[in-house]
Amino acid sequence: MHNGDGSFRHESIQSRKSIKALLEAVTKGIGKGELTLGDGEDELVMEPGGLITLRVRADRSNGSNRIDLRMTWTETAETPAKKGDLKVR
Repeated sequence: MHNGDGSFRHESIQSRKSIKALLEAVTKGIGKGELTLGDGEDELVMEPGGLITLRVRADRSNGSNRIDLRMTWTETAETPAKKGDLKVR
């Protein structure tokens, strides 16, 4: 388990059902304030708290689709600039 500075990266092909389960686990981890990412080789523990910046990017081109979700936070409190409310349907 790695609680200090570090990074974690993983890429794999998943079914919609398994991606849904992974996103639910991320949601649960954010809710409890501890998110553990691991794949059997590496593990990274993060502690999301306070305000979290959410970036969403979506592209569709020539039959290829992509959604990028990025969440960032610092260990000190800061107030980011606010855009309009995000809507996902």
